[in-house]
Amino acid sequence: MLSGINFFKTLKKVLKGKGGPTLTFTLFHVIEALEVIGDEGSIGRVKLAKKLCLGEGATRTLLKHLKENKLIVIHPTSGCRLTETGKKLYRTIKSNLSRIIEIPKTSLSVGKYNAAILVRNAGKVVGYGLEQRDAAIKAGGVGATTLIYSDGKFVMPGFEAEDCIRDDEISKLLISTLQPSNGDVVIIGGGLDRYTARMATKMAAIETLKSMLSENTSE
Repeated sequence: MLSGINFFKTLKKVLKGKGGPTLTFTLFHVIEALEVIGDEGSIGRVKLAKKLCLGEGATRTLLKHLKENKLIVIHPTSGCRLTETGKKLYRTIKSNLSRIIEIPKTSLSVGKYNAAILVRNAGKVVGYGLEQRDAAIKAGGVGATTLIYSDGKFVMPGFEAEDCIRDDEISKLLISTLQPSNGDVVIIGGGLDRYTARMATKMAAIETLKSMLSENTSE
């Protein structure tokens, strides 16, 4: 895996234009692209565009930036594949973040549509969940709820263990699907549609990952 500094430094370079038109993809799309390409092994541009919910032009530009930063190679028939550097970023993402799941509207959700993601071993870097909420809103969502898993139950950041989440139905769903361990963080992001709920959730998780990798680097 890459260090926290190199991980986000590399991602930022992908987002830098070279005097061309304003980019229509974001950090969310860069990370999603790395995950999709890594999961698929190789994938064509049209299929990738559909998975990212991006236009073909924006996807073409995204792939160009990924290639310029030596994160992918593009084959004329088999499509794009991750390079060794791209695989390092992919492994960093996969080792720290779970897949995103859609969840129903509950007492813990804030949007019309909601999604959840797990960030492994991130409980130590979460304050009161404000950073996650702000990241979700910045990404176009309506907010986010952050939970820390401890001794078989979910607790709101800043609260005592006795003040655990009482919604047994959502707790059981999160435990069965995300399979958290002690110290893991679960973020529930909300949006006005499924796509923004997913984006809000992912970017709140990325903000958490940034804090976690920065702390690990400074230790």
